[in-house]
Amino acid sequence: MKRIDKVAIIGAGSWGTALAWLWGKDGRQIYLWGNNAGRVERMLKTRENSDYIPGLKLPDSVKITHELGDCADADLVVFVTPSIVLRAIAMRLQGALSNHQAVFLSCTKGIEHGTGMRMSEIIAEIFPGHKVAVLSGPNLAAEVVRNVPTATVTACQDSECAAELQSVLGSSRFRIYTNNDVTSVELGGALKNVFAIAAGASDGLGLGDNTKAALVTRSLAELIRLGTAMGGNLKTFYGLSGAGDLIATCFSKHSRNRRVGEYLGRGQTIEQITSAMRMIAEGIPTTESAYACARKLNLDSPITDEVYALLYEGKTPVQAMHDLLERDQKAEQI
Repeated sequence: MKRIDKVAIIGAGSWGTALAWLWGKDGRQIYLWGNNAGRVERMLKTRENSDYIPGLKLPDSVKITHELGDCADADLVVFVTPSIVLRAIAMRLQGALSNHQAVFLSCTKGIEHGTGMRMSEIIAEIFPGHKVAVLSGPNLAAEVVRNVPTATVTACQDSECAAELQSVLGSSRFRIYTNNDVTSVELGGALKNVFAIAAGASDGLGLGDNTKAALVTRSLAELIRLGTAMGGNLKTFYGLSGAGDLIATCFSKHSRNRRVGEYLGRGQTIEQITSAMRMIAEGIPTTESAYACARKLNLDSPITDEVYALLYEGKTPVQAMHDLLERDQKAEQI
């Protein structure tokens, strides 16, 4: 594998900015590309992304840009865009790419609606012949930039590539484990956002810890049921990118998906919530994709179905919780 000297991060949201800081603070050459020209201009002046992580100063080794051409010769290209625009931005980069040995790393958590494709599959389709890896786990940007000890997983079918990324990108405070099960690592990171919305709705309704513990436990069972049907491995879903990410996202005050659910539980409409948000909550489009996948696979997905009804059918959180509780009682399936 070619040595990684230049890293390009595509997407200057909270996670992209946090990764630029994390990987650039030791002097490494990092390019951080943002799609919003006005925001990029402000960041160039202040060295700070005040829209997403106010107060965090980016080191001088991080070059902030609005030009994809500046990222064309990177050895490692890291996608941290919203899932709904990843394909379009990857297509734009395809025309500019000059490093034909570049490795791609997806840090975007989502499932493409209509195709059911994972983000790494989209990248592999657009950049055939390149090595593609994914990074996923309980990695809240607000804690990473405080240097809080964090663990994550880098998955790649090429074990040598995964090990190289682990060596280059990992540190004592950002501990990277490797895995060759790309499908499960990626699906765990995407599907957990659906259940974080449900957990947030439980918080918004004030239902307590007993309710939430039961909901998150059954969410893991449903995540595994859907994830294995989509080609994942049961054991991997009990790891950092499955159970670990699910726990963090369902309980953390920093989780935007949990916050969406909480606001729904308090009576706000999804339109009110999204119009007030700067950041995209990936659980919203992923719920639509997961719901469609469950229908296609003829799977029982009661929590996903209720979150879908909350987001896309105008169902009230009270009615959604009532309908979950009124389901037939049965033996616990794990």
